[in-house]
Amino acid sequence: MSLSFNYIDYLVLALYALVLLYVGFRFNKKEKNQQDIFLGGRTLKWWQIGFSIFGANAGPMMLIGFASIGFTHGIVASNFELLAWVFLMLLAMVFLPYYLKTKISTIPQFLLIRFGKRSYNFLIVYSLISILVVWLGSALYAGGLLISGIFGCSLFTAIAVIAVIATSFTAIGGLKAVVRTGVFQSVIIIVSSIILTVLGFQKIGSVDALVSQTPESYWKLFLPASNAEYSWVGILLGYPVVAIYYWCADQTIVQKVLAAKDLKQGQYGAIFIGTLKIIMPIIFILPGIMCYVLFKDTAPDNAYITMIKELMPHGLLGLSIAALIASLVDTVSSSLNSFSTVFTLDVVQQFKVLNRDQQVRMGKWITVAAAIVGVGIALLFSYSGKGFFDLTQGLVSILSPPLAVVFLWGVFWKRINSTAAEIVLYGGGFVCLVLGACHVLNYPYQGYWPHFLMLSFYIFVVLSVVIVAVTLLTKSKVDPEVPTLFDVKNNEVEASSNSIWLTWAALAAVMVIIYIYFN
Repeated sequence: MSLSFNYIDYLVLALYALVLLYVGFRFNKKEKNQQDIFLGGRTLKWWQIGFSIFGANAGPMMLIGFASIGFTHGIVASNFELLAWVFLMLLAMVFLPYYLKTKISTIPQFLLIRFGKRSYNFLIVYSLISILVVWLGSALYAGGLLISGIFGCSLFTAIAVIAVIATSFTAIGGLKAVVRTGVFQSVIIIVSSIILTVLGFQKIGSVDALVSQTPESYWKLFLPASNAEYSWVGILLGYPVVAIYYWCADQTIVQKVLAAKDLKQGQYGAIFIGTLKIIMPIIFILPGIMCYVLFKDTAPDNAYITMIKELMPHGLLGLSIAALIASLVDTVSSSLNSFSTVFTLDVVQQFKVLNRDQQVRMGKWITVAAAIVGVGIALLFSYSGKGFFDLTQGLVSILSPPLAVVFLWGVFWKRINSTAAEIVLYGGGFVCLVLGACHVLNYPYQGYWPHFLMLSFYIFVVLSVVIVAVTLLTKSKVDPEVPTLFDVKNNEVEASSNSIWLTWAALAAVMVIIYIYFN
């Protein structure tokens, strides 16, 4: 869908690009060691963590995909945002204290401490595949389609340009550059989306007019079990499997809280992103519902772009496209930095011990290499024929169960041993990779597999039975240093948790009210 720009729009886009590169490169000379380039010197404050996670999470798939679901189903997709606080709390209050106490730099290092070298090596490979496919490849593909459609260039050109922009400051500035640009781009995304929502309301007239022109089901967070795509059963059973992995064990997300100045800053950062989740349905899903009312003949995947094209005046049109590009660049840059971190610290270090300068140089070259591979994967996605949201969420859902099972049971039950973890990781991981490939390629035919949420839940249940059974049948190896949900935390963690628990309770109360009102 081509858009009509004038000189003001081009000026806004040029200004965005200049500010982005300035913010990305401004302090790169200070990033001189491993802690700087991979973990930002472990100096991040709560608002930097929150905005950075928001920017990585709010990729083009969310902007385009959520508007598409809003257009076809209403607010049901809000569950993917509103339920996230539960798992962000799990990250902040259960996983993060142990992550920071052991000073791990990557998520695979957690499994090294908990289950040993073989589990560690599995997660290295699995994390690298996940980052390349789920984060980097899908983001470049979705963004490439978007940019090529707007500016009329080829898909390859659009993907390559985005990859070059994101790689430039990520390779040189590391995580600090990713975080700085993430804060800047999060503000652009939020402001632009709020303006679009306000203009939509002005066009429709009122909330009552909007509700009266849409099906009643559009305003229900839980749809009947008979709904083929987003039933309440699929959401309540399948989403937690994805969320445990995504929010608590995915390198691209968790790396931001690992870089926290201290535990309290990391926990407040998680609360901040949890709070931002409240507004995300309003600014990302509501425009899709408005498009259903205003422009019914639009294709669902074009809902967000249609709203921008029809409602945004020149200048703001340029800002909206800048927001889409910002969401894309931030997701790609976060993915590149996470891939570089895992590969340099967990793969290369096993074969050759590098000093800090060598780690930094290696990290930069790996960033460039990952970008090139990501471009290739993005081009392969063009053959999938799936929508933005189903493509990414389907991949995450199918790849999540082995990690969700091992991390969750590993934190709940000390008796879970390395043998059980390895069987679930290697066996379950292989099965999930095969199913993921079949799902993306629609093999043996489209519609053969159940909805990705239910498929994820089925796999999770089977692997949970396996890990418990193997644990009971094999020798248990208990590591008393690994905390569980039932352990008493050390004094330092306890002292910093009281006010934070109260804040989580307040956030929970708000979420409960929202669910009562919309059901």
